Amino acid sequence: MALYARCFEWVIKKINGRIKGKDDFKSVGILDIFGFENFEVNHFEQFNINYANEKLQEYFNKHIFSLEQLEYSREGLVWEDIDWIDNGECLDLIEK
Repeated sequence: MALYARCFEWVIKKINGRIKGKDDFKSVGILDIFGFENFEVNHFEQFNINYANEKLQEYFNKHIFSLEQLEYSREGLVWEDIDWIDNGECLDLIEK
């Protein structure tokens, strides 16, 4: 477990380093979804689960919001634009 904890801490330090010191402050909120496990401290495994959840959310948002609205526009349908939060910047912090 010590290896996972160190990897997790390293990833968090890298993320914090990337967002530190900018005028337009950015933050990453990590939600630990309630489930079966009840750990006092989460480790690298939980980080990976949360990351996978963010990727799934990105996929859902892109297909449900962006692509559907684009299709509505192409078909000339009357609809109200849905303003949604793109989590791409959050994923970029982890992936780049």
